[in-house]
Amino acid sequence: MNITILSRNAALYSTQSMIKAARSRNHFVRVIDYSNCDFVIRNGKPDVEYFGESLFDADAVIPRIGESYTKLGVGLLRQLEVMDIFSVLSSQALSNSRDKLSCLQLLVKNDLLVPHTLILHNGHMYEELIDTIGSYPVIIKLISGTHGIGVLKAESRSQAVSLLETFNKTKQKVLVQEFIEEAKGADYRLFVVDGEVVASMKRQAKAGEFRSNLHRGGFAEAITPTQEEIKVALKAVDILGLKVAGVDMLRSKRGPMILEVNASPGLEGIEKTTNVDVASKIISYIERSV
Repeated sequence: MNITILSRNAALYSTQSMIKAARSRNHFVRVIDYSNCDFVIRNGKPDVEYFGESLFDADAVIPRIGESYTKLGVGLLRQLEVMDIFSVLSSQALSNSRDKLSCLQLLVKNDLLVPHTLILHNGHMYEELIDTIGSYPVIIKLISGTHGIGVLKAESRSQAVSLLETFNKTKQKVLVQEFIEEAKGADYRLFVVDGEVVASMKRQAKAGEFRSNLHRGGFAEAITPTQEEIKVALKAVDILGLKVAGVDMLRSKRGPMILEVNASPGLEGIEKTTNVDVASKIISYIERSV
């Protein structure tokens, strides 16, 4: 097959892992910087061009769309859908998962557990609404943040209000969530490919840190998820329309609690921690689908 990987940087671990997996299975693979793609409708026919070269000959596409390029990515994937080119990620699934509010709305509509969450717009109601969470500390997250960047812990009501006022002043959208004390700085990533949890790991925050992201100095170990966690992860990706995803959750007193569903999860942490060739799992999914 002719497989195109949409990535800003061909040297990234995840991109290189995909290239290696595809070539080991005798597929032709190329990497294209999606930020330089042009959308064309010519003589009633849609196309995507990259420096004048058509992508119409691609049999399958693996999108690795960065957070800051979500809007472009949604448009590009929609164009590929009109062209009937197979993609492991649909435009609607990317939109559903990247918009944190939409993602949470879809999850809770289908009875999945998420932290008590506030997305505040009325500056006069900060204190009253934060009190509804019930206890401190609380977590304040930039809606557009990744890798733990823009995630803060407010230890008191006054600190939370001060942070919210600052973000509001700079016109940055944030959400406020309850802090799950019993998680003890650990979260769990279940990596799903085509309706199957293919690899799982626990990420533990370093001492003095509440963020478990590996980019923030956390460490990881392979784990065997519970049947309930597997069920929750598969239901979440199905709701959002994802075929390849990383589902991040906490172990809370109330059960598995979803923090985030990542539509373009990195492969380095999960592959090195679990020794599972996740990239080959993704290529196998493409082979079954195209």
